[in-house]
Amino acid sequence: MSKTPYLTAPIHTDKMPPGIKYIVGNEAAERFNFYGMRAILVVYMTKYLVDREGALAPMSENEASAAYHWFLFANYFFPMLGAIVADAFWGKYRTIFWISLVYCLGSVVLAIDHTRLGLTLGLTLIAIGSGGIKPCVSSNVGDQFGPANQHLLSKAFGWFYFSINFGSFFSILLIPVLLERYGPFPAFGVPAVLMLLATFVFWKGRYKFAHIPPSGTAYFKQVFNREGLSALGRLSTVFVFIAIFWSLWDQSGGEWVLQAEKMNLRFLGINWLASQVQAVNAIMVLAFIPVFQYLIYPLINRVWTLTPLRKIGMGLIVAGLSFMVSAWIETQIAAGLKPSIGWQLPAYALLTAAEIMVSITGLEFAYTQAPRHMKAMVQALYLLSISAGNAFTALVHVFIENPDGTVKLHGASYYLFFSALSIGCVAVYVFVAKAYKERSYLQGEAAATT
Repeated sequence: MSKTPYLTAPIHTDKMPPGIKYIVGNEAAERFNFYGMRAILVVYMTKYLVDREGALAPMSENEASAAYHWFLFANYFFPMLGAIVADAFWGKYRTIFWISLVYCLGSVVLAIDHTRLGLTLGLTLIAIGSGGIKPCVSSNVGDQFGPANQHLLSKAFGWFYFSINFGSFFSILLIPVLLERYGPFPAFGVPAVLMLLATFVFWKGRYKFAHIPPSGTAYFKQVFNREGLSALGRLSTVFVFIAIFWSLWDQSGGEWVLQAEKMNLRFLGINWLASQVQAVNAIMVLAFIPVFQYLIYPLINRVWTLTPLRKIGMGLIVAGLSFMVSAWIETQIAAGLKPSIGWQLPAYALLTAAEIMVSITGLEFAYTQAPRHMKAMVQALYLLSISAGNAFTALVHVFIENPDGTVKLHGASYYLFFSALSIGCVAVYVFVAKAYKERSYLQGEAAATT
C-alpha cells in the first residue's frame, strides 16, 4: 500500500488546526461565485434571456421564480452523489478539487451563452459541481478536529459561516452592477474567475489539513448497517423541519428581489438595484454571529437551557415572523403605494436571526451526529433538506399558476401562507425534538450519547 504525502488524521493540538484558514479562504471565494450568480439570476431570467436569433425572450416572474427554485433544488440534491464519491472512493480533497473545475465550466457557459439552452446547461454544470463539493467542505472543517481541540469546533464553524457571508456580501453588491452596466458576460465571468481562485487556494493548503482516507467498498457496509441507518433515520426527522426553513430563506434571493423591484429603491441617499438589497443579509450575519454567541445565547441559557434542537425550533418561529413583514409590504404595494426598500430591512433582520439559529446550528449538528465514516453523507442529507425546501417552493409556483398566466396565491396571501407554514410546523417539531436522542461523534474519539 503506497504512502500518502498528506496528513491522514487531525494533528494533536489544543489550538485551531492550521489547515482551517485554507478551507475557509476557499469557501469565501467559492461563495463569492455562487451568491453573486444567484443574486442576479431572477433578474437575468426576466430581463436578459435571448432566443437563438439574439432577440429578447425573457421569462415571466412566476416562471423565473419556479426555475430559480428548481435550480436550487438540483444544487442541493446532487451533494448526495458527491458524498458517496468522497467518502467511498476519492476522499474529500480530490472530490472538492476536481469537481470544482466542473463548477467553473458552468459559470463560463452562463457568461457566453445567454439563451435558455445556455441557462440550462450552465446551471446544470454548476449544480453538479456543487454536488461534488458542498457535502465535503463543511465536513472537511470538522475532520480537522480531534479530542484535544474539539472545544474550538463551534468557533471554526462560526468562522466558516463568516467566510460564506464575507464572500457573498461583496459579490451581491458587485455582480448586479456588472449586469446592469456591462451585461451578462462580465456578470457571470467574474464569478468564474473567483471560482478558479477558490480552487487554487484549496490546492495551496493541501499539505496543511488532514485528508481522512475514503473507506472504499466498506463505506456501503458502514452506511447501510444498523448504526448508519439509525443515524440517517433519526436525523431525517429533524431535517424535515429544516427543509421548511429553507423553503422560506431561499425566497430572499428570488421572490424578495421581485418584490424589491416594485418598491422605492432610493434609500440612505443611494439608488440601489433590487438584486443588491439581499446583501444586507450577509452583513447582518457577520454582525449577528458574535451577538448571538456572546450575548443572546448566554442570556437565554440563564433561564432556559439552550440545545441545538431548541435553537432550530426558535429559528422556525422567527423565520415565519419575517414573512409577516413581507406580507405587510405587499399590502402597501397592492394599495398603490411604493414603500421604501428600507421596509425590507426588518424582514431581513428576522430572517438572518433565524438563519443563525437554524443554519449554523444545523451544520454543526449534522456533523457531530454523523458516525465518523458518514460525515459527508450526513452533510449531504442536511443539504438535501435545502433541496426539498426549494422543491416545495417551486411546486407552489407550479400549482398556483392559472392557464392565463395569473396566480391563485398572490400578494400578501402568498407570504402569509409561508409564514403560517413555518410557525405552525413548530407545534409538531417540539414532539420530534423531545424524542430525539443526541449521539455525538468526533474524529478520534468514541461516540457520546446525551
